[in-house]
Formats: sequence, structure tokens, C-alpha cells
Amino acid sequence: MKGVSLRLQKGQLVYLLGESGCGKSTLLNIIGGLDYADDGEYIFNSINVREFNEKKWARLRRERIGFVFQNFNLIPHLSVLENVEMSMILLGKSKEKRKRRAIELLNMVGLGDKLGYLPNQLSGGQKQRVAIARALANDPDIILADEPTGALDSENSMNIMEILKGISQQGKIVLVVTHSQELTSYADRIIRMKDGKIIGDEHDLGIE
Repeated sequence: MKGVSLRLQKGQLVYLLGESGCGKSTLLNIIGGLDYADDGEYIFNSINVREFNEKKWARLRRERIGFVFQNFNLIPHLSVLENVEMSMILLGKSKEKRKRRAIELLNMVGLGDKLGYLPNQLSGGQKQRVAIARALANDPDIILADEPTGALDSENSMNIMEILKGISQQGKIVLVVTHSQELTSYADRIIRMKDGKIIGDEHDLGIE
């Protein structure tokens, strides 16, 4: 990946679009601090994080970045409520505050009646909604979603994108990586990648 320059704005749902192997997941991982760029600068909220060590990156990921993955990454032996609470434990929030915040988020994604369920009792769409609630638990600045609808049918995919759109409208950056041209109507901006380069950047989009 060379010559990539990207500025993300709060309040936008951004699609990072391209075929498999084009570099979009690598770029997402660099933004999330899971991979490291060999060169260049990375400014996060006016802070140059390019030289952060792993300890600083771990803190930044816990406090300011939310991740949503295609395979959900839920802990199978924990309840829906406990899965959402988990990310708040590392920040030292009290049990009462964790539970209140988790219930609030699960109600927001329409799962307030599933608090005690285990992940294997949920549909794919419900699992992804739990994953989104978990990603929001620490009130991050940016949500990074890697193929969040890749394992879902059309109806559930639309539901997930509506939730992500709503999150962006609350003033957060939501970056969705996908190879699918479907559901692009939800995007405020579409960045197209090919062979490790950005080949297109369409702004001011959205549902008509």
C-alpha cells in the first residue's frame, strides 16, 4: 500500500470499497492500530500516533476505537449483557455503571429482551447487534467495521447498516470495509481501493 492519504470526518458513514486483496482491511487495521504502517504519519484527534508503542495503542483502542467484525467475536460462555460489559471492565468502571451502560446500548440495538441469552441462542443479525453495542460501550470516536454484513442475509444486513448509519449521525466516524456494492446507499462517502491505492473518493452521498 503506497501513497494513501485519507482524512475522516466525524458524523460520516464511510464505505471503504474494493475487491478482496486490494488493501482495504490492511488500511482498516492500520487505522485501528492492529497493523503498523512502514512510513508516513497518522494523526488521531490532533495527536500523532505513528510512534505509539503497544501499551499506548492498547489504551487508545480501549478508549477511543470500537471494532465490529464479520464473525462477531463474541465470548460464547458469556451472556449478551456480559459480552457488552466486558470492554468496560478494563477501564475500571463500576459494576453498576457497566450494567446500566450495557442495558442502555442493548435497548438501543433492539435486544433489551435478550440480556441473559448466550450467543448460540441468537441469530446472526442479533449477534452483530450485540457486537455493535459492545463496540460502543466506551463511547469511542470511531467505529471500524470489517465486512459487518458479510455473514448476514439481506434483511439483517439492512438492519445493521441502519444502526451504523444512526451511530454516525450521533457525531461518530463509522468506517465500513466491504467488497460488496450493495447497501452503498447508506454511505455519506465511498472510498474505492484497488491494488493498495485509493482510486476514488465520492463525498456528500446518502439516502435520497
